[in-house]
Amino acid sequence: MQVKDKTVVITGGGNGMGREVVLNMLHKGARVAAVDVNGSALEETKRLAGTNADRLSIHVLDITDKDAVSAFPQIVIAEHGSVDIVINNAGIIQPFVRVNDLPYDKITRVFDVNFFGLLYMTKSFLPHLLERPEAHLVNVSSMGGFLPVPGQSIYGASKAAVKLLTEGLYAELRHTRVHVSIVFPGAIGTEITRNSGVDVPNMAAGVDAKKQAARTTSPDKAAEIIVNGILKNKNRIFVGGDASFLDRLYRLAPTFATNFIAGKMKDLLK
Repeated sequence: MQVKDKTVVITGGGNGMGREVVLNMLHKGARVAAVDVNGSALEETKRLAGTNADRLSIHVLDITDKDAVSAFPQIVIAEHGSVDIVINNAGIIQPFVRVNDLPYDKITRVFDVNFFGLLYMTKSFLPHLLERPEAHLVNVSSMGGFLPVPGQSIYGASKAAVKLLTEGLYAELRHTRVHVSIVFPGAIGTEITRNSGVDVPNMAAGVDAKKQAARTTSPDKAAEIIVNGILKNKNRIFVGGDASFLDRLYRLAPTFATNFIAGKMKDLLK
């Protein structure tokens, strides 16, 4: 699917991977409606858009507000004339604790943002996507959505729900003009931890920041992978070698993969 002159809605467009997808889409000639709860972050995205900002609208929106989301498609259509692509990127992680120690309000918040917010966006925009000559729905899950990560079990459960919902949507829409893609990011160099209001406890002293950075995919590279996947109408988009490797490993040897990740996370859960 070509994106030039198409209208793209992107949640989480104020920072990290979402911001880079906004900038990438603008560079390719798309019109973009960037959504975030943080207005100042959206203003920075607009500043970074430079001469492409004339094709960018920014929208402060809490995607957990079902009524506000239901009214949002008409706002985008009034601004841009149509909606062709929706990218549900916004998400938060949970505090790095075991389920037994995680308060219910934190559990509810993770599901409200990661699953219900995405569902509200999908339900609100899908009727409009179905009216277009060609359209695309993109939902961002996580490698934590197919592989259990201790200390992020509720986050993983929310992303697993996104995975199965999106696979169901793909099956339901496969004979329509709406393409459906699911994105599985691995470790991305974003500020999702800070933006989620989460501290990382028990981080081993003396961790080499450069080595840590080398193990992550940069947000701009992640955006390039996602946009290229959309251009190719790929159903499954893996972002980072870690995501694609662990997907294969978990399908081949799920118990080994689970124990492997648990070993990697043990210092965070002492």
